[in-house]
Amino acid sequence: MTLEDIKPIELEGVSSKRPIIIAGPCSAETEEQVMATARNLASNGIKIFRAGIWKPRTKPGGFEGIGVEGLEWLKRVKSETGMYVATEVANKAHVEAALNAGVDILWIGARTTANPFAIQEIADAIKGTDSTVLVKNPVNPDLELWIGAMERIYNAGIRHIGAIHRGFSAYGKHLYRNLPQWHIPIELRRRIPNIQIFCDPSHIGGKRELVAPLSQQAMDMGFDGLIVESHCDPDCAWSDKSQQVTPDVLNFILNMLVIRDTTQSTENLSLLRQQIDGIDNELLETLNKRMRVSREIGQYKKEHSMPVLQTGRYDDILKTRIKAAEEMGMSGEFMKTVLQAIHEESVRQQIEVLNNRIK
Repeated sequence: MTLEDIKPIELEGVSSKRPIIIAGPCSAETEEQVMATARNLASNGIKIFRAGIWKPRTKPGGFEGIGVEGLEWLKRVKSETGMYVATEVANKAHVEAALNAGVDILWIGARTTANPFAIQEIADAIKGTDSTVLVKNPVNPDLELWIGAMERIYNAGIRHIGAIHRGFSAYGKHLYRNLPQWHIPIELRRRIPNIQIFCDPSHIGGKRELVAPLSQQAMDMGFDGLIVESHCDPDCAWSDKSQQVTPDVLNFILNMLVIRDTTQSTENLSLLRQQIDGIDNELLETLNKRMRVSREIGQYKKEHSMPVLQTGRYDDILKTRIKAAEEMGMSGEFMKTVLQAIHEESVRQQIEVLNNRIK
């Protein structure tokens, strides 16, 4: 399955020019809140309104969505503002209720994407319709699971399919609520070049002050659009209040975005890319030399009955190399990742030597 003939969002009056914006509150809370937010967004030119009707929560007890009553509010948004509407679905009943209410775009949340049984139920419910479906990445960094969810929707006959990058859960405290791990949506784009990818800076950042820089980064990486949580009174929101922005703040963020020309010829980059190719070849040769030395060290350790792991030495390598990299203007975290990968391969090769599998 290549998903090669999937199609982008096609809604009359919605330009395909980057960025396509989907905005609205995390949750539809009251009819007044929904309408006030929608009117403000519409006055700023937003064409697609989003709101959660059913809210799957990490723990019970929080606000879990207004339910089908809120679909009537979305119908009012459509009739009074002319906006298209989108909401999250997680099972057959959600799909049927949303489609009966005329919801234009369905999105599948991260928790649901991680469950093939739930995805198949949604796919069966949506079969035979001409729906537009956006699929969020699963909670954990699993590209195959993400693509697999889209394939199930595709197999149901749906062709208007897009992806939402909302980051990945990680244990402990971090700058971001969900780690971006940008290499995963980059690989998704490589595997499925024609797919529309939306960034969800609200869920990645978890803080409203991170929405702007994350939105810019997504645009710099060629994402097609943004799905942003916007509330008329964020501090009083019933869910995820810290990551929502007002429609006016969102308008400011969007007006400040720099959208780089993706149609520009890349011929003038050919010489620089040739340099990159040459440097990459040099890196491979250097790594090969380093592994050869590692194998020689493994042979010495074997002859002298020494263990492979020398934690003091490894700790010293990390500290000195990371410091040197930072002095050169590189990220310490980047260098730590590189060194950990090199060390893991070095240990593997030394173990091979100790077990007489390589010399």
